[in-house]
Amino acid sequence: MKKLLKNRTLMGVLCIVLSLLICFGLTPLFNRAITAQTEITRVKSDIKKGELITPDKLESITVGSYNLPANVLKKKEEISGKYALADLQKGDYVLSTKLSAAPLAEFEYLSALDGTKQAMSVTIKSFAAGLSGKLEAGDIVSLIATAYGDRQETALPPELQYVYVLAVTTGKGQDKEYTTNPKAEGDGQELPSTITVLVRPAQEGLLADLEAKSKLHVALVYRGGKEQAQKFLDAQDKYLAGLPKNSATLNQDLTVPETPALLNKAQGGNGQ
Repeated sequence: MKKLLKNRTLMGVLCIVLSLLICFGLTPLFNRAITAQTEITRVKSDIKKGELITPDKLESITVGSYNLPANVLKKKEEISGKYALADLQKGDYVLSTKLSAAPLAEFEYLSALDGTKQAMSVTIKSFAAGLSGKLEAGDIVSLIATAYGDRQETALPPELQYVYVLAVTTGKGQDKEYTTNPKAEGDGQELPSTITVLVRPAQEGLLADLEAKSKLHVALVYRGGKEQAQKFLDAQDKYLAGLPKNSATLNQDLTVPETPALLNKAQGGNGQ
């Protein structure tokens, strides 16, 4: 082997052969791959989330196929007649993950109600009362009543110790959507005006009474995994099961629902 390496003529020939293979073999193949063209369909005009996509919203163009996403759709027939799962802007490529064959419910969380619980909205009457705009759907919260009735009482009703937030809504009726990019929301983001919560019949009368006669404040109890969140709701349901029926006024009973033990972080998320 050492003799071969010392043979400069042989090494020179090998280098020349290798360079020829690269120049006339690999390079043309690579160039052919990156210059290959294919026809795809992209968005011609803006499409809103939930909108039925029609052919006039689409256009076919020829682009380089190199590094093109595997799930990009190429034919109009694959896109037309389906519904957008997210807002699509002019010039966007259409990915299969952004389409649905079935129409979307305007408020998906309401379509899951089965009759055992109801959705009910209450007003956020000040910036601080609504956790400074930081509430999100899926939170477990406690509802605190201040300035209640003629005596201006303050109370944390045990019936509303652990309540599930379905939606946080602005004054224009738009639900807040969580984003990982605060800059995308902009400085002029409208603050929430109401929160919609999931309640049982034993809670709805009291909540309506407090909405009319007090100022409600929201305290965040838990944000995290569904398994742990359900433990809080189960504790609340257990408490409600022991209450007299048709109770629609502030409960002066000092007993409160038990606080569930937090799960391991890897199982149930972080408690707040």
